[in-house]
Amino acid sequence: MRHTLGQDRAAFTLKRLETIDCDRDKFKKLCAGLPSMIMQNGFGQALAFLAAKGSETKNGKLQEKQKNEHVNAYKIILAWLDKKKVIKKEALKDRLMEIHVMDQGQYLLAQRETLAMLEWLKRYAHADLFE
Repeated sequence: MRHTLGQDRAAFTLKRLETIDCDRDKFKKLCAGLPSMIMQNGFGQALAFLAAKGSETKNGKLQEKQKNEHVNAYKIILAWLDKKKVIKKEALKDRLMEIHVMDQGQYLLAQRETLAMLEWLKRYAHADLFE
């Protein structure tokens, strides 16, 4: 059975929302503001913000924060771009670097796909389906 891209985005976000491990109210607020953050500051800058807010240094090593809404949003965005074959790298930090060196066409495709997926994520996160 064939699905529309909108159906794929909706199914993807529903599946991801089932597995997030952070404060859902904080995640909702973050999801509400992410599309405008991307439009105002740029896609790469928004991802860098999520990566920075979702990491910390422990014992001289950079690590992901546990149960953090920024980490969850960052991973969802990169998983969607991976699913759509917009990015190819394995490690999360390598994926961020890949986005920053993309040509303009690929970069804009990544931004468009992310914004379209975030509309579904924002809707479903605010629907309180997984409280």
